[in-house]
Amino acid sequence: MTIKIQYVQMATSEAMSEYVTKKLIRLGKKFEWIIKADVNFKHENFPKTKGKICNIELSLPGPRIFATSNEKNYELAVKETIKDLTVQLKKRKEVFKTH
Repeated sequence: MTIKIQYVQMATSEAMSEYVTKKLIRLGKKFEWIIKADVNFKHENFPKTKGKICNIELSLPGPRIFATSNEKNYELAVKETIKDLTVQLKKRKEVFKTH
């Protein structure tokens, strides 16, 4: 699996890159058929939102899977996004089993 990490209008964080890479590698071991992961980190200053946004798009056989979360810090955002992706991947795995 190849992992591409982008920081949109914010400074690059080596620690955050390592954290998300570690989480995605663990996910890749569980679901071997993941081809590529595109990760985007954004910071928004809207008063009604928490502001730390993580978007992850996974390329795999069939349609791509996408999840996003908006949390108070980036670690929580990554954790929630990967949790959402895991649910979607489990559903996709069930479809693979039936064929």
